[in-house]
Parts: sequence; C-alpha cells; structure tokens
Amino acid sequence: MRRYLAVGLDAYLCLLAVGLLVRSCLASGGTGRAIALLVVQLTVLSFANQVLLTMAVRASAGKLIMGVRVIRLPDAGRPGFRRLVLRWLYGLLWLPLQPWRRLRGPAAADGGPERPAGRPAEPYEDLAGVRQVRRSDLRSYRAAVRGRTD
Repeated sequence: MRRYLAVGLDAYLCLLAVGLLVRSCLASGGTGRAIALLVVQLTVLSFANQVLLTMAVRASAGKLIMGVRVIRLPDAGRPGFRRLVLRWLYGLLWLPLQPWRRLRGPAAADGGPERPAGRPAEPYEDLAGVRQVRRSDLRSYRAAVRGRTD
C-alpha cells in the first residue's frame, strides 16, 4: 500500500509543480504552446524525481515521504543511472497502457512484458532489476548482514 501511496504523491507533487509553472505561460502564449510546455515540464520533473533524486537519496519525493527506498537486486545496493532510466521509461510508457490491455480481454493480459529466460515471476518484480522496500526493512537487512560478517 505504501508503494501506491508513494506513486500517488509523486504524481500529485509533479502535477502541482507543473501547474504552478504553466500558469504563468498561459497568459503569454496560446493553448498549443501551453500544452506543449506542460508535457515537456511534466517529463523533465518526472525524470528529475524518479531518476536523479532516486540516484541521490534512493527514493523519489513520494517514496521519501512514505518511508520507501529503491534498492538494486540482489545485493540491496544503490541502483545505477541506467537501471533507473530503464525503470522510469517502463513506468512512463508501459504501465499507463495496462488498463487498455485489460479492457481488450483476457487474451491480451498475458502477464506483462517478456522476461529474460530463467527469471521467476515475482509479485513485486521490477523489470529493471530494482525493488522498493520499506526503509526500516532495509536497516534490518543491513544489520543482519553486518552481524553475519563480524
């Protein structure tokens, strides 16, 4: 549930910020220009929040508020730029099409995009090789790993 709330917060914060920025552009230009500016600003803010902020602090703004962190699998390390960009593109381009796929019928809902051979289907799997975990669980995991190596 925290993941979904974090996504909702990210979307709300991004739309709020862009709404404040576009408001000044509506008076200066036409509707087409304002819409184009809105799309560009949404994309840039989404990238900054989902990729750059996640690289810096392991979480987007919504995830920080909800106490969720993004980790690399399988070692729980910090995800790299390439993985975060892939994850952002996946969320931006593939996820919004899922309601449409469900409406088309059961034949279209084939379980999602193709997985590399040998990778099991997990309920919270992320195709970019990262996972979202609660911050407290990550601390517990690190303490357990330190205890094994001491």
